[in-house]
Amino acid sequence: MPTESAVLTLAQWFSPAYPIGSFAYSHGMEWAIETGGVHDSATLGAWVGDVLEYGAGCNDALFLAAAYGSDDPRDVNNICRAFAPSKERLMEADLQGAAFGEITSEIWGHDMPPMAYPVAVGWAARLGELPLSLTSQMYLQSFASALISVGMRLIPLGQRKGHRLIQGFAPLCGRIAEQTANGDLDALSATAFLPDIASMKHETQYSKVFRT
Repeated sequence: MPTESAVLTLAQWFSPAYPIGSFAYSHGMEWAIETGGVHDSATLGAWVGDVLEYGAGCNDALFLAAAYGSDDPRDVNNICRAFAPSKERLMEADLQGAAFGEITSEIWGHDMPPMAYPVAVGWAARLGELPLSLTSQMYLQSFASALISVGMRLIPLGQRKGHRLIQGFAPLCGRIAEQTANGDLDALSATAFLPDIASMKHETQYSKVFRT
């Protein structure tokens, strides 16, 4: 069982108050909402579920686990950055990762060079001897929560509906964390094509609130 200290540390890392700027990124969803593809609770849930299971969610969990199991995360980080499907998605990973590394180094004293966000989280969890499974599950839930928060603001969607969606994704987050725990980067895959395309379309979107 994870210790209370580990749980509280991870809760702090994945809190909206942790200054990595996750509120500023939509992962391309702003374009999907603008064009009507995501417009209610059902379509938002389908979008986020596919991103988690078939897109960046599963891949991020693999990168996190690979960094956790590595003695040097630089190779993992290079692969993670190369796997970004668009300019904005690379920026999203790099800027959040750099911000996470900076604040985590300052508070916990870890050696955290700039890395893509999932790699930085995995490396920090290893340095802090935090449980991989819980780290991965909470990372995925935080990722899902950030995307659903975009939908809550832009669709708009009520808070109760949004939090029902977040709660409903808990089993999926657990399953993905279990499936990716070996950190096997040969298992990387991406078949959630529309979110990738949406991130490219967002680059030239005329009016936008989010950075990605």
